[in-house]
Amino acid sequence: MKKLILEARINEYAMRDHNKNVPWTSDEIAETAARVREEGASVLHFHARMVDGQPLNTFEAYDEIIRKVRAKSDILILPTLGFISNDTDARSRIDNVVRLAQDPITKPDIAPIDTGSANLEAYDGEARDVSFVDRIYANTTDSLMHYARELKRAGVKPKMVSWSVGFTRRALMLMDMGLIEEPGYMLFHMTDGKVITGHPGTVQGLEAHLMFLPSDRQIEWTVNVLGGNLLALADTIARRGGNLAMGIGDYPYPELGHPTNEVLIRETVRVIRAAGREPATPQEVREMLALNI
Repeated sequence: MKKLILEARINEYAMRDHNKNVPWTSDEIAETAARVREEGASVLHFHARMVDGQPLNTFEAYDEIIRKVRAKSDILILPTLGFISNDTDARSRIDNVVRLAQDPITKPDIAPIDTGSANLEAYDGEARDVSFVDRIYANTTDSLMHYARELKRAGVKPKMVSWSVGFTRRALMLMDMGLIEEPGYMLFHMTDGKVITGHPGTVQGLEAHLMFLPSDRQIEWTVNVLGGNLLALADTIARRGGNLAMGIGDYPYPELGHPTNEVLIRETVRVIRAAGREPATPQEVREMLALNI
């Protein structure tokens, strides 16, 4: 069977109240990157954070982190665009990545494009209480086209992030327009817990995504679950030919005793090998996704 792309989602916006091992500083991120690479991860997805865990969306922060990561590891770099913490001007979210791409040392290999807008309320089903009722992650189609053009010009591979079927259809539109080239890289961003916007992190939620993935397109698909246990789906995803985007940034994994990222990656590799797959190396991922070609 083909190799599996294993992306480590090491911190996102996770605080340390549920898992003390979430890396925040540039040194912590670089050290975590080296350790998850040793365990089999080929792609690093991260958010720059302040020493108290708050988001830090400056060019200087990403420049420092990438340089430190590259000094320790050959793992592929996939920074965030900033999500809702970088929401003043949606079109400007891409600016850090474009600027980083001007230097071969700090040039990201991949960057995300969330191909639609989403309500980001949090719903507590037990208390029947909803919070963040006015929180929206805005990605206008104009902004998406701008991101795709800028990434293409910079030579950075887009990762098309789909929260639901409409997002997938919009991603395919960008491919039809020639703004994103094959092979595509698509993340099914599923959600559990209090986050109800995405497909649930279940086999049925995954199948609903896959039903609308065209067979005549060359697309590598991967999966994460915000607020839920992706490891429980790892065997199914591996056997279906998909890839995994795994990390304590999305979920603290109390089932594993609130592990470090590298322990979670190690356990994930054990599961995918039992399913007959092997984790791809960074160079193999470059070939699979036609990076920098």
